Order: sequence, then C-alpha cells, then structure tokens
Amino acid sequence: MEGSEKPRKALVTGAGRGIGAAIAVRLRGAGYKVLTLDKGPGCDFTVDVAHDELPDLGDIDVCVSNAAITDTIAAADRMTAEQWQRDIDVNLTGAFRVVQACLGGMRERRWGRIVVISSGAARDGLPGQAAYAASKAGLVGLVKTIAAENVRRGVTANAVLPGMVATEKVREMPQEILDALDDLLPMGRLADPEEVAALVAFLCSDIAGYIT
Repeated sequence: MEGSEKPRKALVTGAGRGIGAAIAVRLRGAGYKVLTLDKGPGCDFTVDVAHDELPDLGDIDVCVSNAAITDTIAAADRMTAEQWQRDIDVNLTGAFRVVQACLGGMRERRWGRIVVISSGAARDGLPGQAAYAASKAGLVGLVKTIAAENVRRGVTANAVLPGMVATEKVREMPQEILDALDDLLPMGRLADPEEVAALVAFLCSDIAGYIT
C-alpha cells in the first residue's frame, strides 16, 4: 500500500469461500486491514446484502463486492418471477447497496477503490441462467456510471469478469462436466481463485489509480 501512512481498510463481501476468500487473503498479505462479510457464519459480518441492514461502512477505503448466487437454473421461458428477483436482489441490488454504503466516505477522503466481481456471462450470456447473466451485466453498467461520477474524486471503480473459476462450488460438479469444461477452455483448465484475487489486489493498489 505505497503512499499510505496507515493500513487502509478493505471490505470483501462473499468472503466465506471461493473467490472472496482468496481476495481477502491476498489483500491481507498486501497490508490491508480486511473486513469480511458473508451471509453465512465465519466472517466479520453476517449479512444478507440484499435485505439486511448493513454495518457502518463509511471508513472503508477499498470495497470489493463479490457476494453473489449462481444456482438459479431455468430457461428464460420457464423462469419464475421469484427466481428472477432472487438473482437481481442479491447480485445487483446487493452489490449496489454495499458500494453505496462505502462511497460517501471515499468521496469525502478523495481516495477509494471499488472492485465489483461480475462474470463473463455479462458479456456472452449464459444459457439457463438469464437472471444471473442479466444481474452481472447490470453490474458493468453500474460500475461504469460510478467510475464516471467519481473520476475526479480519487475514487476508481472497476469490474472483473471471470470465466470458469475453480471454486469449491464448481469443484463439486460431476467430474465428466469438469473434464468437458477443461476441453472447451482455451488454457485447458479452470482459473484459480488466487489468479482472480491477484488482479483485484492490483486494481485496489495505489499504482492502479489511473485505471477506472
């Protein structure tokens, strides 16, 4: 954290496992004071980002919005209103609520880093997951708007769009599906959560201050 007199405070949502947990570890290793948030136990805050009251996040310098659900599977013509709303509430509205809660303090201090974990589905779509793809595409528009609104206030906003990542949940898929995925991927393997975390840590750093 070059240029910082004291450890900057970072928040990582969806930090209970997978990409979020890897990001939290990486940021701690870089010297940040990291607070973690997840719906399940084991993090500093146990919060449903879609509906629960959020803690006071006015002193957060780095906001990494990663919390999301990926298990709503239904073709668009058969997706229920409840299925659609669930993904939008968590993946899009939940991310907005967390970012908004951090943004005021960043603007006052004229320094901040916002990184939102979107998905390759935001760009390419994902058969069987219209709500997920739409929610992740919405994040891209959100981040571009926040970036434009804060470009002169020392606050950057970026979205990371991973493809298939070897999280615990993905590794629980049947082996034949995992083998088929490896054959389809250009590198012949899934991404490691730590590889995504490395990019996020760079975007959170001082040296990335011109990237938004």
